[in-house]
Amino acid sequence: VTIQAPQTVKFVYRFDEGNASMADLLGGKGSNLCEMARLGLPVPPGFVVSTQVCRDYLTKNQTLPEGLEESIRDNIQLLEKSIGRNFGSTSSPLLVSVRSGARISMPGMMDTILNLGINDQIVEGLASMMGDPRPAYDAYRRFIQIYSEVVMDVKPEPFETVLAVHKEKAGVALDHQLTAEQLQDVVADFKQVTKDATGSEPPSDPWEQLMAAVEAVFRSWNTPRAVFYRDHNKIGHDMGTAVTIMAMVFGNLGPSSGTGVLFTRNPSTGKAQIYGEFLTNAQGEDVVAGVRTPEPIASLKDVMPKCYGLLMELAKNLEIHYSDMQDVEFTIENSRLFLLQTRNAKRTALSAVKTAVDMVDEGLISQSQALLRVDAEEISNLLVPQLSEGISQDALDDRFQARGAPASPGAATGTVCFDATKAAQLAEAGVDVILVRPETKPDDIHGITAAVGVVTSRGGVTSHAAVVTRGLGKPCIVGCEAIQVDLEAGLFTAGGKTVNEGDQISMDGATGSVYAGELEIVSPSLEDLPEAIELLRWADQTRKLGVMANADTPSDAAQALVMGAEGIGLCRTEHMFLDPKRLPSVRQMLLNAEAAEAWRRESNDRIFRAENEPDASQAVRDFYEALDQVREL
Repeated sequence: VTIQAPQTVKFVYRFDEGNASMADLLGGKGSNLCEMARLGLPVPPGFVVSTQVCRDYLTKNQTLPEGLEESIRDNIQLLEKSIGRNFGSTSSPLLVSVRSGARISMPGMMDTILNLGINDQIVEGLASMMGDPRPAYDAYRRFIQIYSEVVMDVKPEPFETVLAVHKEKAGVALDHQLTAEQLQDVVADFKQVTKDATGSEPPSDPWEQLMAAVEAVFRSWNTPRAVFYRDHNKIGHDMGTAVTIMAMVFGNLGPSSGTGVLFTRNPSTGKAQIYGEFLTNAQGEDVVAGVRTPEPIASLKDVMPKCYGLLMELAKNLEIHYSDMQDVEFTIENSRLFLLQTRNAKRTALSAVKTAVDMVDEGLISQSQALLRVDAEEISNLLVPQLSEGISQDALDDRFQARGAPASPGAATGTVCFDATKAAQLAEAGVDVILVRPETKPDDIHGITAAVGVVTSRGGVTSHAAVVTRGLGKPCIVGCEAIQVDLEAGLFTAGGKTVNEGDQISMDGATGSVYAGELEIVSPSLEDLPEAIELLRWADQTRKLGVMANADTPSDAAQALVMGAEGIGLCRTEHMFLDPKRLPSVRQMLLNAEAAEAWRRESNDRIFRAENEPDASQAVRDFYEALDQVREL
């Protein structure tokens, strides 16, 4: 009798086996889903493949460990029993999502595959189960595209071109307006795109799809955009990502279904109100990718009031449970609400400070916790640039071009650039660049990081561009639909006017407004930010080190005192000498310094007075004349 040794390493954890403290092993997304399931919240059933499996896979020549597929199959069986559908079934099919999720949130940097487990036969069963073939074929075409891009490395542009051609042929503007018959044609063309690019169509075997998707998510840990994001945010490269596999719920079943993202407080300002958006008859990727422009979350109250009321209650409970602002993804399937994810929300510096102070006042956290919630650099980011108050409203009206959703505050003026790589190159050369795109993608991270601001013509305040720029403290405007971007021609049109790449524009991330030309930008004062002053007061009560400022000019010193500095620890006087008013006189001094030094030595350090030194050379006279001017200035 052969006795198999028990498996010593656990590869897979059901949602009911984990909790929020297991982020190192299950990733932030997986551990939070486990926590929500533990709290009895409406989470679709699922399980998590651990980060240890990812680390082993990447260090062992990209080979999955023996026994992993068996563990995944066992857990899929449990999923089938839980939800009453079967993976690979043609009559009552179970589709799953395969999602990435590291310990530290990296929004949009790694890959996710939705609607997995579908093929030509299963889509018919899905249509029958849904009672409508349109959402079934919509799920199928989405799967073919995302699987081909993520697993088979097919470029996204051919799919977008095919979809645009079919919409134009059908005479519709939006994806969800395509009929089931039209979507079947899209599916056929999508398969051909993949075959043309790789020599084969996506596999029809659901199990082959699933295991290849798990590997692809592991590989996405080391995509250039993910590596760049970790480098920029000082995140370690060795933690790996978990893979969350959960039953699909569908937001695209019609008007009583939808999907959205909400923040339990405003991530731009910190105001204590629910902030977010949703789309009816859509899937989550539509909101996050910014492909369609969504409705404000408050509109859900009119469309599905019961779901709205439950969502508001759950959002409040999640914030209390985690004692922090939450970023929540949700889907509504035929008027039934599901929570797909919660995580501590990315936020601007202003929002971080206000949220921390307000939560102390509300009794959710202590003063010491509030201090740890706000990074020291965020206080600096708090003083984001703004449009000068000296600019008249008439001047703003004359230059106004378009308005979108204010996704990240701050103002900027710069050169228009439509390409992320070019933006990074121009920034490297010292050019202030505003990146203008229809929407941004995770691969644009290097251009977003280099730009002084970002404007997109599509998307909402929870899209990729909005989330990333808020984390970077850069101004961002999204959903600016009045701007028509033509990437091939290198221009955009707005209000009947054309702006070419290389032209100057200005933007106000607080109001969502875009203006032609350069506008004066100023930095605000800490005196106007009471929550920041309160937070710094708590820091003063806690700290043991003295705080001195690095100040090179009188204005720097004055600002340092306002911000609580106890003195000047470093002053480099050359910055005062290089003031534009003083610079001509300083140059005159430098050009004549050698002659003046020779005169001083010959004169035994005698004080120079022009009226007493008739024999002094012109160079000496010019030096001391410039010196007097510098003293006066």
